[in-house]
Amino acid sequence: MASYRKDRLGERKAKVLMAVIHEYIDRAVPVSSGTIATRHSIGLSPASIRNIMAELEKEGYLASLHTSSGRIPTDRGFRLYVNSLCELEEPEDRIKNLIRSCFKQFVTGDELIRKLTRTLSSVTHCTGFVFTYSRTALAIRDIRFVHVGDPGVLVVIIASDNMVHTRLIRLEEEIHPQDVERISNYINSMAAGLTIRELRSKVAREMKKEKNLYDRLLSRALRLGAMATSEFSSVLENIYMDGKINILEQPEFREDAEKIKRLIGAFEEKRLLLKILDKSIDEGTHIFIGSEFDIEEFAGLSFVTSPYGREGVRFGTIGVIGPVRMNYPRIIPLVDYAADFLGKSL
Repeated sequence: MASYRKDRLGERKAKVLMAVIHEYIDRAVPVSSGTIATRHSIGLSPASIRNIMAELEKEGYLASLHTSSGRIPTDRGFRLYVNSLCELEEPEDRIKNLIRSCFKQFVTGDELIRKLTRTLSSVTHCTGFVFTYSRTALAIRDIRFVHVGDPGVLVVIIASDNMVHTRLIRLEEEIHPQDVERISNYINSMAAGLTIRELRSKVAREMKKEKNLYDRLLSRALRLGAMATSEFSSVLENIYMDGKINILEQPEFREDAEKIKRLIGAFEEKRLLLKILDKSIDEGTHIFIGSEFDIEEFAGLSFVTSPYGREGVRFGTIGVIGPVRMNYPRIIPLVDYAADFLGKSL
């Protein structure tokens, strides 16, 4: 995440920006200077507020939808708010009790996780999710790509317990058998001792570096590696979600049929969700806001995620998906609390 400091923005601007964001979170409509002057005691005249809002717009923290309709926070404004302006709120005892109640009288781990995602959805009015890594995932001993034509590539993985796993990947274009062999050797050199999830993360990091390279074969190798690890992950990992309808009912999406169609498709596409979740496996809370992730299907959404586990072993990621104007001060600590409780209870 980018790092911002409140004193760099200035106290007056910080007060106005926070007031605009709080209004927008609550009401989901453009905010005028008159609304800020009337509803917030920030010690500034309406004229001063209007001038400051104009400056915040020039600096990219606010935007105008129409000339006279007021302003809304941009993704950049929300990022500044999350990183250095908002004050996190301790979850209410009532909410903590609801989360703890999920861990009572459950029959299976699957049932527990489903109850927890439902509770997260209910208390945040967003979409709750839990992403579980395979607890039986073993290290990769060997991974090979075999050309089968058509065009297609057979991916063969031998795990450290000597179990053999195979997946057929269909390609959009033909690839020469000799190139497949070279790609196989390259990916295999990356994979030794890693789990599927770890290999997927490593391939994702290498793909970022590869953007500045011109080696066509390397580019194809990384793309094929990403496809292979994604295919195996669909078997070894699960995503539990509840409350998708909560997002579709938000004002930003409710009246836009195209947005609704796009979001429904994105939620059903596990590959797209994994692009976000791959970035959130490191320790600590992660907040992804709107345009910060280069996935068009998730435009207008934010993710708050936290890994969970025990004794240094991560079992998965828990989090909330909602509109960019979600209530971050309330939701961030709530996700942390749920992750901590889930890790201790498994």
